Amino acid sequence: MKLKLKAGLIMISVALALVGCGAANDSTNKAAESPKADAVVSKAIEDIKTRGKFVVGVKYDTNLFGLKDPGTGEVNGFDIDIAKAIAKNILGDETKIELVEVTSKTRIPMLNNGDIDAIVATMTITEERKKEVDFTDVYFNAGQSLLVKKGSPIQSIADLKKGVKVLGVKGSTSVKNIAEKAPEATVLQFENYQDAFTALKAGQGDTLTTDNAILYGMTQQDPNYIMVGGNFTDEPYGIAVKKGETEFAKTINELLTSMKASGEYDKIYEKWLGEKPSK
Repeated sequence: MKLKLKAGLIMISVALALVGCGAANDSTNKAAESPKADAVVSKAIEDIKTRGKFVVGVKYDTNLFGLKDPGTGEVNGFDIDIAKAIAKNILGDETKIELVEVTSKTRIPMLNNGDIDAIVATMTITEERKKEVDFTDVYFNAGQSLLVKKGSPIQSIADLKKGVKVLGVKGSTSVKNIAEKAPEATVLQFENYQDAFTALKAGQGDTLTTDNAILYGMTQQDPNYIMVGGNFTDEPYGIAVKKGETEFAKTINELLTSMKASGEYDKIYEKWLGEKPSK
């Protein structure tokens, strides 16, 4: 009886050991798989490091955020400084960056085609866009407003009635918002903001609509134009990366958090917007 009992205990011990080995092997296999999964989501960062350059889509036509100086060829603005901070965080040098011009219409296709690593270009986070790209946390809060020439009878969105011509930019959320909030107005769309602003000054429209931060930049260019009616939408800007590149978005979010904690973000904000960000 004692021999049988001892043999039984030995068999049970062997069985448990085999189960344990199976669990251990399963755990080892999962552990071996996880780095592979991480490699997929952080491919953009690895590509940037291998290339030694951060290629980012920015605006060339948006005063205060991304505007190209025709004399020097330099592009400067709030978004440009944020993009340089990302380059410095990944590569240790903010000059290891290539700025590529995008518009509201071209930026997502260029990202998805691999022409750029990320979009830092006054891009509003929307549920529709989330289907195509991944966004970081909000890095700038804006709101849609109206720009008119001083003395204009248009003072708010309520004045956008039948016969009023509203100028906007192709691919922007502002054009869609106007179609919903002022359906009787006629909307004329342009390729970029400078073209739209030039059209407004030439009398081709009655008002120009987009985010207040962008319109503020236009008032700085020409003080004959003012913003009216306040904000009638919320436009939270996010930095866009390719769909599935969660590790890249996480890295940028950590950088933004660090910049806000150190005061660097506030300095950039005040440099371009003339005031400290509201808390």
